[in-house]
Amino acid sequence: MLFMDRRDAGHQLAGSLGHLKDAGVVVLGLPRGGVPVAAAVAEALGAPLDVCLVRKLGVPFHQELGMGAIGEGGVRVINDEVMRMTGVTDDELAGVEAHERQVLDSRARRYRGGRAPIGLEGRTVLVVDDGVATGSTARAACQIARARGAARIVLAVPVAPRDWAERLGTDADELVCPHTPRDFYAIGQFYLDFAQTDDDEVVACLAEAGDRPAGGDRTRSGPAVDGDRKSYGQAGDTVGREASIRIGGATLRGRLTVPEGAAGVVVFAHGSGSSRHSPRNRFVAAGLNRAGLGTLLFDLLTEEEEEDRANVFDTGLLAGRLTDATGWLREQPECEGLAVGYFGASTGAGAALWSAAEPDARIAAVVSRGGRPDLAGPRLPEVTAPTLLIVGGDDLQVIDLNRAAQSRLHCENRLAVVPGATHLFEESGALERVTELAGDWFTDHMTPAAHTAAGF
Repeated sequence: MLFMDRRDAGHQLAGSLGHLKDAGVVVLGLPRGGVPVAAAVAEALGAPLDVCLVRKLGVPFHQELGMGAIGEGGVRVINDEVMRMTGVTDDELAGVEAHERQVLDSRARRYRGGRAPIGLEGRTVLVVDDGVATGSTARAACQIARARGAARIVLAVPVAPRDWAERLGTDADELVCPHTPRDFYAIGQFYLDFAQTDDDEVVACLAEAGDRPAGGDRTRSGPAVDGDRKSYGQAGDTVGREASIRIGGATLRGRLTVPEGAAGVVVFAHGSGSSRHSPRNRFVAAGLNRAGLGTLLFDLLTEEEEEDRANVFDTGLLAGRLTDATGWLREQPECEGLAVGYFGASTGAGAALWSAAEPDARIAAVVSRGGRPDLAGPRLPEVTAPTLLIVGGDDLQVIDLNRAAQSRLHCENRLAVVPGATHLFEESGALERVTELAGDWFTDHMTPAAHTAAGF
């Protein structure tokens, strides 16, 4: 999984498009799913946003086979080879085109609310979608943009198969894709939230972009290009800062986000093979930020250390890193006097409980998501921080491990089961439920009374 949702994908994609900033580009999103991605890109580049309305012209007796495509302004692109191969007559083509033209015109009115499309003549056009599978829609969009007078076309997507350049041919002058994984089956497999985009969201994206001052509104806390990206959550979330945490001979990278008036700060301990870029933990962190809690997402290991798989499962090592990072956190000006909690995922839960069991840990609360608290072993009875164990209802083996670990806890504790969820909480609404449970637990135990009890 690479992206929390389409907005997050757009934020990440923008980091590969810095060379187009201030180049006078027009960003075109492919409805519907490509529009939220394009909206984030357009905001980062300070560029105008529009939709690229394309309707495939399917062969009458084989709708999946495209014999051409149409766009606005009477533009159409016909595949003469398919026409010859299928024997489709001009009258049949005209009938299909008339129907698709009605649909296209209706969508245009719905999306733009009467506004005219942005002119493309002589301009650089950035066509954006939420990913490429076969490439047929993206190719048609590039062809339509070319027919509308675009001087240069850049096609950009967050994720695509490794051979995507061959699939697109020469329809675009430049192809940009930051992620081309080897095991590509479908675009949705790389999104935590790949819910269908509806017409209302498309309209909202275009309206928001239309309200932005020319050149982009750089005063808000939304995403910017590459190193200036301000938030892991949705546009407008709390601004955070990058952090370098020096522990022994290692420098660990992280991101610290502390909303104004925060009740406390939650430190994330990632699971095996994960990092501060974990889309699930970032999703939860964004929810905690909106609930008024600070968050620190950081890498427990350096890239070199991760190459040794023994380090990934060394609970004592990871717990020590977590303890040292907590000491660093308490020295940061924005965290002075704030309660500290731990959120552990998978094997990171074992490290979180191990660290929380230290005599001077002063941890206000611990939450485990699909965790392995059993990895804390003999440290479990020494944990004094209120502990919430969250597991998926269909993650049967991990449920048993959590129940066994819970029986060894002497602190306030609770086991919460999310019905129908598997180990990674990929099911619709599952991660939202995790965020809600975690937010309530931390908020309840990061009150002034909890601060005093923890020794603050």
